[in-house]
Amino acid sequence: MYDKVWKHNKIAFGGDYNPEQWDEATWEEDMRLFRLAHIDTVTLNVFSWAALQPDENTYCFDRLDKIMNMARDNGLKVVLATATGAHPAWMAHRYPEILRTEFNGMKRKFGGRHNSCPNSLVYRKYSVRLAEKLAERYKDYDNIIAWHISNEYGGECYCENCEKAFRVWLKEKYKTLDELNRVWNTAFWGHTFYDWDEVVLPNLLSEHFEYDRTMFQGISLDYRRFNSDSILECYRMEYEAVKKYTPDIPVTTNLMGFYKALDYQKWAKYMDIVSWDNYPSNQDSPAQIAISHELMRGVGGGRPFLLMEQTPSVTNWQPYNALKRPGVMRLWSYQAVAHGADSVMFFQMRRSIGACEKYHGAIIDHVGNENTRVFREAAALGAELERIGSATLGTRARHDAAILFDWDNWWGIEYSAGPSCLLKYRDEVQNYYTALYEQNIATDIIGAEDDFSEYGVIFAPILYMVKPGVDEKLKTFVENGGTLVTTFFSGYVDEHDLVVTGGYPGKLRELLGIWVEESDALPEGEKNYFTWEGERHDATLLCDLLHLEGAESLAFYEEDFYAGMPVLTRNVYGKGRAYYVAARSDAAFYRKLAAKIAKEEGITPVLDTPKGVEAALRCNEKNEFLFLLNHEKIEQSVALPKDGTNLLTGEAIGKGNQFSLPPYGVAILKMDV
Repeated sequence: MYDKVWKHNKIAFGGDYNPEQWDEATWEEDMRLFRLAHIDTVTLNVFSWAALQPDENTYCFDRLDKIMNMARDNGLKVVLATATGAHPAWMAHRYPEILRTEFNGMKRKFGGRHNSCPNSLVYRKYSVRLAEKLAERYKDYDNIIAWHISNEYGGECYCENCEKAFRVWLKEKYKTLDELNRVWNTAFWGHTFYDWDEVVLPNLLSEHFEYDRTMFQGISLDYRRFNSDSILECYRMEYEAVKKYTPDIPVTTNLMGFYKALDYQKWAKYMDIVSWDNYPSNQDSPAQIAISHELMRGVGGGRPFLLMEQTPSVTNWQPYNALKRPGVMRLWSYQAVAHGADSVMFFQMRRSIGACEKYHGAIIDHVGNENTRVFREAAALGAELERIGSATLGTRARHDAAILFDWDNWWGIEYSAGPSCLLKYRDEVQNYYTALYEQNIATDIIGAEDDFSEYGVIFAPILYMVKPGVDEKLKTFVENGGTLVTTFFSGYVDEHDLVVTGGYPGKLRELLGIWVEESDALPEGEKNYFTWEGERHDATLLCDLLHLEGAESLAFYEEDFYAGMPVLTRNVYGKGRAYYVAARSDAAFYRKLAAKIAKEEGITPVLDTPKGVEAALRCNEKNEFLFLLNHEKIEQSVALPKDGTNLLTGEAIGKGNQFSLPPYGVAILKMDV
């Protein structure tokens, strides 16, 4: 049960605290400020490896003991990190093999972070040993509510350690060189391998023109998988180390939303609770922010997640360090909660005075007191979260529709040698999600291994790679009454990026009732057009030239030599329907298509709201919690669907009454099921 995993009694409020950067007098002052801001949770020890271990055999926990005791004495919950995100200088000096090699073959020196080779036996030995010592030392602290392994795992390595480990990974995966040569299609360009030691890793020294352009997609795709697996193994080793001493404390590591390098759908299987760091820019739309929350909830199997980091004000590494306008920090915090977060955490508690994050936002600014706008906003939010208490903890987000997202597909599409340099997987996923989001249609982001039967409609934009069994799952889903929507450049290849011969869209051909003969890649700015249900829409990027094999055409291209050919099709398959969208279109088309299919499936919006007002539901057996979020700079009103109580104010509100939301305003309505 979820309540046995996450043991806080309210939405956790606080974030990263780095006392190693401050003297102990400052710690005392920070405890006072934390109380004023209603902060109840701190993440400790994220980057303390150098302080904890000055050499190979010496460990110094004295200062960590002091801050751990101070946190406990002041009633603070602790998310305790293992500090392994940046190795100490002595380790790099004595064991240079621990350092990463860049994509261009350049060997790194000590510096930065994420600079440890994931396949270095030295790194693995010392990181696991530190995690184990921390767990053994602090196992009896009853205020530790989670383990935080390392920090924002990421990056890649192309060193000799990795090359040797890659060969081992390949042997385990493919067993024989004959199979390896088959799946990589090494007959092309005479790349046949006769010995495992002939395999070299793919980078600028071997198979790549540039980072995202490779001569052998199969080799580069497998290296993506291998790198993700290698870093995951580092996480799993530390996971086991802390679980040995604290089996009942949940273990997590902070993910980064749509982070391409690591397959989070695989990673989440080894996390007790998913957590992630949310750093949108001020220019991102509400839908762009919301979709990352959906993804993090989705990789965790639909369970609530932890918002481990966000900035209370500015993000120093963005091109423009724009302030969050008054009310936006609160708004975006509640947006995370609306989509499944059971914590509201920040980086950082106190602003650093040196190095690259000294101008990153913090609850306590360089002035060092409570007399700042950001501190006042944080304290007000903290007070609200205390009033909410445990009401929303563990509740699940409503879901009616789903978008199928897959890391292998992402890697495969963007390694593909054609058809267009403008083709980006996330762009297409965002197009469909935005159309659903703006109509308050509750949507999950799911993976290929998830249960499709929970949904009335599944959108699978550019499902280029159809992995084993996925075609059969989709056929069963549609046959049983579901609706599938997929698009151009779908069904082309198998899991090895080998083309499925016999006509596109390969294994999806029968389900979709079409055959794609060729695709026209339009340069940026060029368009074709089609008319559907009385409105003319763009056809851009890729235009599939297809033939009907049982499907009906709902719209046709209007220009060029393929004018009159189908651009939107629908195929009845069993009790359900499968749509094919043969070109990228415009926002009006996606919105209309989403609305039409939702109506066909009997899916209703969470609530009809004015433009810019988001409505989301979290539910349990007894209550529904309706989140209303006004993302506009103007006051807006919403008619309520049921009697309810606003958790933020205690105000009772009757069904049908108009509820006013100020600019960037938020309401959480508790209603009976």
